[in-house]
Amino acid sequence: MKKTLIAHSPDADDIFMYYAIKFGWVDMGGVKFENIAEDIQTLNEKALNGVYEIVAISFALYPHIREDYAPLRTAVSFGNGYGPKVIKKKGAKLKRNFKVALSGEHTTNAMLFRIAYPDARVTYMNFLEIEDAVLEGKVDAGVLIHESILTYNSELEVEREMWDIWQELAGKELPLPLGGMAISRSIPLNKAIEYEETLTKAVHVAREHKHKLSEMLLERNLVRIDAPTLDKYLELYANDDSITLSDIQYSAINKLFEIGYKHGFYDSPIKVEDFMIPAEYKSLRNS
Repeated sequence: MKKTLIAHSPDADDIFMYYAIKFGWVDMGGVKFENIAEDIQTLNEKALNGVYEIVAISFALYPHIREDYAPLRTAVSFGNGYGPKVIKKKGAKLKRNFKVALSGEHTTNAMLFRIAYPDARVTYMNFLEIEDAVLEGKVDAGVLIHESILTYNSELEVEREMWDIWQELAGKELPLPLGGMAISRSIPLNKAIEYEETLTKAVHVAREHKHKLSEMLLERNLVRIDAPTLDKYLELYANDDSITLSDIQYSAINKLFEIGYKHGFYDSPIKVEDFMIPAEYKSLRNS
């Protein structure tokens, strides 16, 4: 039986979207899935080096790995009226060149932040360390991601919502593309289609059985938050719109790539549709 490793982040939405497989509710014939959880920038860096066959990435990274990976249509996280937050100590006034902690060079929030605040002095650190870095005065501000947008210390306040930055740069209201999955182009096409179908089913089953799956994650201490926060968080980032990409989500990803190219982050303009797994290959092959 072939072993296939899926690398995802340790935040609750990624765990939720994968664990229908881990708990045996969804499987794929002839394949034994294993998983590893690493912070998002580590995953981005390993994708750049082609380490994992199936890996969670920041959408902003994708143009850099387009030759080696195809984006998957499933297990996607978007903000819709919400997203990462630029936070600071309450009452603090930020100078033009304030020092800020970001969760990684290739994250979506980092690219958007750097465009919006070109004079800020950026330092990168693990997303779990950012809140304390602000509280301890190591940095003037930080961009919170994942569950910390709901649980940050009461001594902190929001300077600016990443959602607002995104809307200004996009020029129209589109969902904010944060993260998704990518699959190595070294995998045979028919097998890649099967992987995508299996992962899509896993997210669909997770959503169908959200209450039971959430209970199991909490009982096993697989998430860092309590039940009410988990419920709220999953409705933000592992919701029904996470099952498969919609037309408006495609438009949002393409707008992100357009913005990144315009500001010199990418070497050429691309459309995400041009790099997807051609799912129609399966039906053509069978016919």
